[in-house]
Amino acid sequence: MKIITKCSEMADYSLDARARGGAVGLVPTMGALHDGHLSLLKTASRHCDNVVMSVFVNPAQFGPAEDFERYPRQLERDCEFVEAAGCDAVFAPSPQEIYPDNYSTYVNVENITGVLCGASRPGHFRGVATVVLKLFNIVMPQIAVFGAKDAQQVIVIKRVVEDLNLSVKIIAAPTVREPDGLAMSSRNAYLSANERAEAPLIHRALMSAKGLYDGGERGGRSIMDCVRSILNEGRLINPEYVEVVDTTLLKPLDSIVRPALLAVACRTAETGTRLIDNVVLGGDL
Repeated sequence: MKIITKCSEMADYSLDARARGGAVGLVPTMGALHDGHLSLLKTASRHCDNVVMSVFVNPAQFGPAEDFERYPRQLERDCEFVEAAGCDAVFAPSPQEIYPDNYSTYVNVENITGVLCGASRPGHFRGVATVVLKLFNIVMPQIAVFGAKDAQQVIVIKRVVEDLNLSVKIIAAPTVREPDGLAMSSRNAYLSANERAEAPLIHRALMSAKGLYDGGERGGRSIMDCVRSILNEGRLINPEYVEVVDTTLLKPLDSIVRPALLAVACRTAETGTRLIDNVVLGGDL
């Protein structure tokens, strides 16, 4: 497995792979890898010959009061982890390599980035869209795989691809969960023991709401009330938002007459860790 730190070297690697007739797939990550990331790698491997995983903690998507400085960085361990799983190359650039001096160009996606997570994280999706577009230009993948847990991110990136006529296929891979249902996330390591014990309430709430939908309930408010009632059983998992929105424009749905994203974000009481999860009702991302 190659470990690449320079944009020019990464581009040369991809150009060589494509010249030899091989498809290139990209799995963008911020490192601190876990089994959820391995599932993305396996999905990419099924669709292409060369899988590149990027490991880059992107400063442009963190707000001033967020966890950029303490976000876990463990590149050596991450490389060993994915090499054993068959990754072909890791692209691990420095911040200076991605954002050199006098960097001035950013990607702003209108309308769908100011809601859900974007409402409390201004500028977050500007940073996400910018770094992902840069990764697409550097790695030149035919496919890119993202986790469905970050549903709004998937929707934003699909919008970038469509609006800017990019020749990359976006695949949303299913959320990978712990045995008790908690969605795998690098930030789960922040949780206290008490918070970790309560965190599965999020998935239980989503599954209860999905059960209502599967049973014929189509009222957005009823679905959201079901989620909130279960989350309220805990003391340490505080909802930031519970929303039912459509899967393209992220507009609230009073009545679910087309595929809907039921999305939840919570903030924990002891460590202030932010947890997100979702389920799509009546369709896929």
